[in-house]
Amino acid sequence: MAIVYDRLLKLDLPERDLRYDERDTMLYALSVGMATDPMDTEDLAFVVENGAFAGKLKALPSQATVIAWDDVFGPASGLNMLMVVHGEQRITLHKPLPSHGRIKSKTRFVDAFDKGAGKGAVVLVENLIRDAETGDKLVTLLSTIFARGDGGFGEPTRPTPAAPPAPHKLPDRAPDFSLAAQTQPNQALFYRLCGDRNPLHADPYFAKAAGFPRPILHGLCTYGHAVRAVVKTACKHDPALVEHIEARFTAPVFPGETIVTEIWQDGAVVSFRAKLAERGVTALDNGLVRLRK
Repeated sequence: MAIVYDRLLKLDLPERDLRYDERDTMLYALSVGMATDPMDTEDLAFVVENGAFAGKLKALPSQATVIAWDDVFGPASGLNMLMVVHGEQRITLHKPLPSHGRIKSKTRFVDAFDKGAGKGAVVLVENLIRDAETGDKLVTLLSTIFARGDGGFGEPTRPTPAAPPAPHKLPDRAPDFSLAAQTQPNQALFYRLCGDRNPLHADPYFAKAAGFPRPILHGLCTYGHAVRAVVKTACKHDPALVEHIEARFTAPVFPGETIVTEIWQDGAVVSFRAKLAERGVTALDNGLVRLRK
């Protein structure tokens, strides 16, 4: 059954009060490939909280996607969640992400674009994360999802024409940086502990039923690998420089494959994409990181 546009946008989901701690921050960094060399002191600042690193623990900006992880909005939305695919992910950091804290998270549906009956719909979902102590905005997440099983509800009347966000165009030149990282065969089993327990990433039987020969890596884990590469190269290990991130998901990754992140830097604008060395396909495309000026 197609989604009902007006009901979707008027859906009032409750604000949630959450906490994340230094253990969560270290687990996330390890789950997206940080500190594979235990003697790399720059990387260790993301995974060690005591000794010489006491009080200096850093959080990767892409960790914002898991600190308020929530997939319970699906049943309330009326979307056919079995047919939903994550298309794009945007992160706007209103201030650098702390290594721990108490937060409030509010999810809402921003818009939906009908591709026609039997052709699905593009749905924009926003998650505003605030500092629970001060009320200040911390992060705004904007997810673009392709609801393949929905559509046919008709384009709504809007005060001005609208369309899904346009993808960032990559530079037409050789990358300024390229960083390869081989994922571990059990990478998805670590990453799922950050929040997303979808059996597609852990259960071989479920993955086979979904048409895959084995469980696939979470798209946001691939996303985290690419952001880690940008932080290590263009940001020289300073995550506080990152103000905005966006990228499109274009192909699944199998745990054990090598993610090669290609990076272009033009001042405060950093472009990136992630390719798979073994298959030569692009897993993330149209990547953009805007740095604080």
